[in-house]
Amino acid sequence: MSSNTPQPAPPQPPPEEGWDYVVVTTKALPDQTDDAALIAPLVSPRTCLVLIQNGIGVEEPYRTRFPKNPIISAVTVISAEQIKQGTIRQNRWTRISIGPFVKGLVETSSPGEDVDALTTWGENCMMTLARWWTVYGKIPDVKMHTELELQTIRWHKLCINSAFNPSAVLSGGLGNADQLKDAELREHIMGIMQEVWDAAPKVLGQPLPDDLGTPERIIRSTERNAGAKPSMLLDWESGRPMELEVILGNPIRIAKAAGVSMPRLQSVYALLRSMQNQRDASNSKNKL
Repeated sequence: MSSNTPQPAPPQPPPEEGWDYVVVTTKALPDQTDDAALIAPLVSPRTCLVLIQNGIGVEEPYRTRFPKNPIISAVTVISAEQIKQGTIRQNRWTRISIGPFVKGLVETSSPGEDVDALTTWGENCMMTLARWWTVYGKIPDVKMHTELELQTIRWHKLCINSAFNPSAVLSGGLGNADQLKDAELREHIMGIMQEVWDAAPKVLGQPLPDDLGTPERIIRSTERNAGAKPSMLLDWESGRPMELEVILGNPIRIAKAAGVSMPRLQSVYALLRSMQNQRDASNSKNKL
């Protein structure tokens, strides 16, 4: 059985032992909605949560609410676009990286035993998902990782998202490749990317792997992707909330807790949050 929205998912009567997996693919907007609370009616003691969402720190609300359920964290890069409401066109490829998330487990009388059991359970769920997606879904590029490896991938993707997405809005609507044609914007983009690149090892407690693309390599690749608009710009242009907290706010706060300052990211975060708040206030006033 399956469902694409939370409301009809609990069937009458419900599955005897509950859902095996609940997959969350929404925009991560913790300042707007409590998605962990939204899916709570679907989660049983046997449910594994799969979070296919952008950003940093997306797992914490789910870990707090569901301390004894396995969580699989996922980072995906997909060549697709929404060409009209309800219609998604797959252009080229899909790449997805998955790993268990246990960090933040609420302590119990036997925390070591519980953590080990939850980690093993999450790894088993991850291997099952990887088999489904490769064998039945025909997705060739599904990679399994440890928790630390997956969080490293999240921080690496943040180099792209935290630099290009906010700057697309603040630059007046320029796509990623077009931003790089402006010398000042190019320097700004590189500065944010380097800030994230330098902060990540201190947060993660280990150097970034050599096989990850450096900011310079990311920029060279982005220059070839002319015409693309990042999701945050599309959200802003459509009047939707932007993923400010998971792409900007959470990384800033997590880095600060690790003793790392991210002044470039903080400036961008402050400006965009103010823009969104001003627009929301204006919209509310116009409705009166």
